[in-house]
Amino acid sequence: MHLKRLELVGFKSFASKVILNFPGGVTGVVGPNGSGKSNIIDAIRWLLGEREAKSMRSLKAEDLIFAGTPERPRVGFAQATIVFDNTSRFFPVDFHEVEIRRRIDRDGSSKYFINDSEVRLKDVIDFFAQSRLGTKGFTIINQGDADLFVRSTPKERRFMLEEILGLRQYQLKKHDAELKLKSTLSNMDKVKSLVDEITPHLKLLRKQASKWEKQSEVVAELTDLEKQYFGVKLYDLEEEDKRIAPKINEIEEKIKKTGEKLSHAESELKKIEKIGEDKIKQQKHSQEIQQKKQKLSSKRIDLERELARIDAQIEIHSEKKDSPYDTHELIRVLEEVRETLEDILLESDSRVIKNLLKSLSEKIDVVFDSEVKGEKPQLDQSLLETKKKIFIELKELSDGYSILEKEEAEHNSALTDFTDVFREAFSAAQRVREEVSLLERSRDTLKFDRERLSIKREELAHQAVQMDRKLDDFSPVSLTGSVSLNEIERKILRLRGELASIGAIDPALIDEAKETEERYQFLSEQLADLEKACGDLKNLLKELDRKIHDGFTKALNEINEGVSKYFRMMFGGGKAKLSVTRPPVRSVSQNEEEVPENVVEAEEVLDLGGIDVEISIPSKRIHSLDMLSGGEKSLVSMAVLFALISVSPPPFLVLDEADAALDEANSRRFSELISEFSKYTQFVVVTHNRTTMEAADVLYGVTMGEDGASKVLSLKLG
Repeated sequence: MHLKRLELVGFKSFASKVILNFPGGVTGVVGPNGSGKSNIIDAIRWLLGEREAKSMRSLKAEDLIFAGTPERPRVGFAQATIVFDNTSRFFPVDFHEVEIRRRIDRDGSSKYFINDSEVRLKDVIDFFAQSRLGTKGFTIINQGDADLFVRSTPKERRFMLEEILGLRQYQLKKHDAELKLKSTLSNMDKVKSLVDEITPHLKLLRKQASKWEKQSEVVAELTDLEKQYFGVKLYDLEEEDKRIAPKINEIEEKIKKTGEKLSHAESELKKIEKIGEDKIKQQKHSQEIQQKKQKLSSKRIDLERELARIDAQIEIHSEKKDSPYDTHELIRVLEEVRETLEDILLESDSRVIKNLLKSLSEKIDVVFDSEVKGEKPQLDQSLLETKKKIFIELKELSDGYSILEKEEAEHNSALTDFTDVFREAFSAAQRVREEVSLLERSRDTLKFDRERLSIKREELAHQAVQMDRKLDDFSPVSLTGSVSLNEIERKILRLRGELASIGAIDPALIDEAKETEERYQFLSEQLADLEKACGDLKNLLKELDRKIHDGFTKALNEINEGVSKYFRMMFGGGKAKLSVTRPPVRSVSQNEEEVPENVVEAEEVLDLGGIDVEISIPSKRIHSLDMLSGGEKSLVSMAVLFALISVSPPPFLVLDEADAALDEANSRRFSELISEFSKYTQFVVVTHNRTTMEAADVLYGVTMGEDGASKVLSLKLG
């Protein structure tokens, strides 16, 4: 790896873009004082991550931007770019070239880029620290700082050595770890305070939460039992309803069918009753005939009696042939016969009787008119004939009477058959009515049972309301297991008693308890995480200290060999040695608060001591650095520098007039040494020393133009 080029735009006195190429070896930068040579060194320092403006000979960051001159206006930003060849992958990135760019605007905003990717300043510092480059060590020695190593404090010397030894990256990590540990310890104190603050109140809230949990358990168990209780009750009601409903439907169907049957039976009965009305009329007519028969029979008896009397008269007349015939009496008798026959004719409705009697009446009229009235002499003979005819007619009358009796018998028989049919139809209809009535009573009983189930359901719903529940919240379930419904009810009553004893709990307290518990758990987890982080950070610090200590201790012996070698070379003899100083153990006074144990341990881990320089110059009794002259201090610093380079060659070094205090002999030694080490380390040297210029492979001349801006000229030597 080597530094390839440096580009400047608007940086300090470089108003226009300037490019400086570095082919390797030694690059010299020369020019009169005030031309801007050191601004090139400031740009490199700025690119390596320098944050302090005074380290770049400025009061504030804005001073890094070209401020303008009467002949040339100021610019709005300053930008510097440094490019490294990374073919050897010296930098831990997979690029052949590594470009670091930094830009600052007049509003104070600053941006950093690595290969065009914007990064943080910290990323830039860490990037160079891994490559043994930085702004706190020997990478850049500013003008007037040739004796910086000697003038620095023991800790600053250690930092300078660690940077060039590549241990700076661990120091940066250690510094980050220290800050994190400090922040973590502070956060731990804050979290502990918060935990201590909420713990007493949390205890009270936990008691309420415990009661609420107990209440929740009771409510959960009660809910299960209520589900079972009401579910079983509902199940029994629904099962009973399922048993009754089909029966009601079945009976309704039977009632419907039986009703149809009853309608048919009643319809038949009405038909029979209608026929019965005719039969009743016939029965009345039969009664009338019976009455007439009785009258007819009575009159027939009377007629026969009269005929008997006529026979008697005829017999008497026969015996008394000579007696005068009582014509008037005969007429009277015949008249009675005629009247009797007329009565028969009037009262009989029978067609046969009517015809017979009509014929008899006509004959009597004939006898009456012709024989009695007109032919009295023939009265006897006529009476005999009339008697004979009357006997014939009476026989016919008797026959007609028999026919009438037969007709009456047939009528009575038909009436009897009708009565049997009517009685059977009426009985059949009555049986159907009784069947319908029985079915209706059965149906009404079942409906009553169903209504009773409905009442039970209402009572169950009311019972659920008393328990602050709704019956619709429950689903029917069958009773399983050996637990009875009464036992479930007893458990429900017991649990409700427990709820009453627990009492009401403010939900807001439960929410507060939950939130406080969550916060307590969160803080406890945070505290545990912080404690773990503290442990991890302390372990990291110990590990980093071990790496720094081991790396530094291992290199220190080799460095001391180089220091001794180059010290003798610079001073023509003598001795020099670097030694580690240990910090004094600080005791805690009685009035001073004792620092927490973990903080003390951290401080013990973090402080690894500093570096002291022990020297012995030949022919001089000087054992303190303060007794050295300026030139001697520079020589001691140069001896340490070249000792470090010999042990851990850095990629490049920037020396700004580091040879200014050297005499001619030491300038020659300095020139020879940088020529020798340029095989391993690239040098950028700002100098006025001709001997140093002769060691350069390329010289850049810096001048100040008439417009107040720096210009660069290059010259390749050899």
